[in-house]
Amino acid sequence: MQVMQILKDKGQTSVVTVTPDTSLADVVATLSAKRIGAVVVLSDGHNVAGIVSERDIVREVARRGAACLTLKASDVMTREIKCCGPMDSTDEVMERMTAGRFRHMPVRDKGEMIGVISIGDVVKARLAELHMEKEALTGMIMGN
Repeated sequence: MQVMQILKDKGQTSVVTVTPDTSLADVVATLSAKRIGAVVVLSDGHNVAGIVSERDIVREVARRGAACLTLKASDVMTREIKCCGPMDSTDEVMERMTAGRFRHMPVRDKGEMIGVISIGDVVKARLAELHMEKEALTGMIMGN
C-alpha cells in the first residue's frame, strides 16, 4: 500500500498548521480541539519549519512546568523533519518512522504539503494489507 491510499482512506483534505510565533498554549488548544497528536509549523505559509507533537510539549512541561505554555511553537518544535511522498510504501514509511523514533510525518507532493500521516495510520493500513493477504491465501487453500 502507498501513502496516497492512507490519505484517501483518512479522507484528509487539509493539514493543521501553525506559525512559528503561535504560543504553546494555542498549540495545545488546537491539538485538543482537533483531537490530533501534532501540528506542522509553516515558516511562510508554505515551507515546513518544524513540527510540534505531544511529545515535544510533554518534554517542555517536564523541564519548565506550566510556564512553558507562554513559549512559541518555534521554541519547542522539532526542526529536522522527515517527509514522505504519496508514492512511498507503507513499509518504507514504517521503517523510517521506527528508525527515527517519531510518530508523525508530513506528506509532500511536488513541493506542496498534502497531508500528515501518523504511525497509527501506517499500522492500520498494514493490518488491512495483512488481512487481505490472509483472506486471499485462505481462499486459495480452500479452493475459492
